[in-house]
Order: sequence, then C-alpha cells, then structure tokens
Amino acid sequence: MSEELKLPKFSVGVGDRFAHQAKAQLAACVLAAKAGVEVAPVWNKSNREHTIIGSEPSETRIEADAAVKELGWTKPYFLDADHINLKTVGRFLDPCDFFTLDVADMIGQPADGADVAAFVARHPELIGTVTIPRIDVPFKTDAAFVTGVANKFLAAVQDAGRIYRFLLENKGAGRFVAEVSMDETDSPQTPVELLIILAAIADEKIPIQTIAPKFTGRFNKGVDYVGDVAQFTKEFNEDLAAIAFAVKTYGLPENLKLSVHSGSDKFSIYKAIHDAMKTFDAGVHMKTAGTTWLEELIGLAEAGGSGLEIAKEVYAEAYAHSEELCAPYATVIDIDPTKLPKPEEVNGWTSAQYTSALRHEQSNKAYNPSFRQLLHVGFKVAAKMGDRYLKALEANEEVVARNVTTNLFERHIKPVFLGI
Repeated sequence: MSEELKLPKFSVGVGDRFAHQAKAQLAACVLAAKAGVEVAPVWNKSNREHTIIGSEPSETRIEADAAVKELGWTKPYFLDADHINLKTVGRFLDPCDFFTLDVADMIGQPADGADVAAFVARHPELIGTVTIPRIDVPFKTDAAFVTGVANKFLAAVQDAGRIYRFLLENKGAGRFVAEVSMDETDSPQTPVELLIILAAIADEKIPIQTIAPKFTGRFNKGVDYVGDVAQFTKEFNEDLAAIAFAVKTYGLPENLKLSVHSGSDKFSIYKAIHDAMKTFDAGVHMKTAGTTWLEELIGLAEAGGSGLEIAKEVYAEAYAHSEELCAPYATVIDIDPTKLPKPEEVNGWTSAQYTSALRHEQSNKAYNPSFRQLLHVGFKVAAKMGDRYLKALEANEEVVARNVTTNLFERHIKPVFLGI
C-alpha cells in the first residue's frame, strides 16, 4: 500500500489567500534548507476560501510554480486541495497533488450495523489487552468498546474511502498525497481509538500519508494554543506511538505522520512537538494557513501611507461585519468584543500602533489577540476591495514579503523543525 508521490518527513502547510506570497513563503523554506533541515512547502487553500475570494485552484498552482522556478527550488513541493469532499473536489483535480479528505460531517454518524460487526470481527487484535509499544500502560478493551468507536468513526472513514477512490480513478495512482482529517470532533482520540481509526483506513485501502487527529485544548485561528501543555505533550507522543504501531500492524505507508491543523502561532507547544519528533524520529505536517494574510496586513501597515489606510479600512469593515465574518469560524476563534478597539480609535493609529496590536509578539503589551483574530477572519473584506488591495500588495512587495518570510521562518519553522 504505497504511493509514488511521497510527502517528505517535514512539511509546512502555507495558505496564500490572494496568491501573492508564494515566493516569500518559499524563501522561508530556502532559509530552512540553509540551516540544515528540508521542509517541504504545501500550498493549501480551501474551497470556501476560493469561493469567498473568487479565485480558482489553478491560480494557486501558477503562483507556486512561478515561485519555485524563480527561487530555483529543486526539492518537493505540493498543492493541497484543503478540506474537499465529493461535491467540491472537481475544480481541484488538475492543479492539486495533495488532498485533505474532509469527513467531519460524517463523524458520529452511525455506520451500517453489518459493516461495524464485520469490522469488529476482522480485528480481534483490538479486543482485550492492546499493547502499543512505547506507551507505558496497555489498554483494556472489549467488543463493546471497539463497536462504539467504530460506530462513531467508521462512516467517516468509509466516506474518505469514497473520495479516495474517486481521486484514484480521476487523478491516477501515485499522483497525489492523501490526508484524512479527524480533528473536528468533540474530544481527543485516545491512542487505541486512533489505532481503530487507522485500522479502518487500512481496510478501506487508503494509503494516507498524514492524519489530523483531535488534540486536547483549543487551536484558535492565528493565536497561541489554549490548554494544558503537559496533556498535549502526552497525547502527541502517544499518537506518534500509535501511528508507528499502525504502520507495522496494518501496512500503512511508512512515512505516515501527524498533521497539526490550525498549527500556526501555537508557540507554547512547538517545543513539545519538536522534542516528540526527535524522540520518535518522526515527521510532522504543520498547517499554518491564514497567518500569511495577517503578515500582508502588517506589511501594508508598516509601509504607511495608502498601505496603512487600507489596513485601517479592512479593520473598520471587519468590525462592522464581525458577526457575519466570525460565524463560519465560531468553533476556532475566541474574541472578546470588549477588547476590540473602535474603528475611530484605530483610524488615529500610527503604523507602529497598528503593527504592535496585530503582530504576534506576546512580549509586546500592545499585542491584542481579539484584534488579531477578527482580522484573521476578515480576509473577505480585502477580497471585496479587488484590484485595489492586490495593487497595494504589489506596490509594497518588499516590506510585505519580509514580514511573510520572517514570520514563517523565525516563529514557525525554527522552533518546530530546528528546535531553536
């Protein structure tokens, strides 16, 4: 069960809302290579984002290919059809070679009783005492437990199987990387639950190269991790152990690794992730997505003049339409309305005041997580500006690119992949 197209050990998912920062993002991966670690860039943009902005996946491919050519990047790179299903996959087929199979809607939907019974009968190794190497305590299970877990996740895995087979038929074997996302559920999976999910994925013959489980704590968009770091560390290590065991037990791809969704800006857990990867000699796929869009705003604000005016205008509009902008992201943002400055106040800010409130530097007393999260979901405002916004990016390319590259390399790649 292997694919010709292989995701390297370390990879970073980079979102590029307006298809203008691929070169700046790739420059961070070039810096990583110079520092001694290969981190493959994976440009990801969801169907929802394309719809909001009015763009096509083919545009993201053109931008990525141009950046690769211009910077002379000879290592692997990918384009992720982020969170696709059978209804939305069509437009991504040709330009993309990485597919995040979104089965969130099916998690918790009861699977066919006969299918669940067949799964339990097929996997006697999951019943009784389950010992996963490198986890201190063995797990005690019974048929009822395995049946319960299968009831919760089997329908979702079967849905992933349908999407994968569609891709196989229309894209071709060995021509894409598959990821399955299981992070949109109510509670973190235990290692034995993850093992059951992986057994089901193997049964569906999906050669996944990354899986995104649910971790403890909140992974809000664009801000730091909120939760128990010690508990996250324990779960992350146990998930790595479960994956290593599943690879050997079920013949899943040897390069199967964890994917951390909404992984950008989770500074307080980066050391735990790096240390666990080192302990297990494991890889990771870190999705950073929308943080680049915020660096565009920071760059425009830093540039001053009309750039700062556009940044202020984006905030004023986002503030006025906050309910509408926040609704689709309600489960992954945590904004305190009382901490949001009034647009009238922001309109009087200097470049330094705006960037200090927005840039994710927790040591800066002016940093405002609520301000940052509202702008994170406010890219729709910039999309409505159309050419005016894009021309501002082009006019201020140098300062914007510097912010994008610095953010990705210094705040994300260095602590996660280099451990510094």
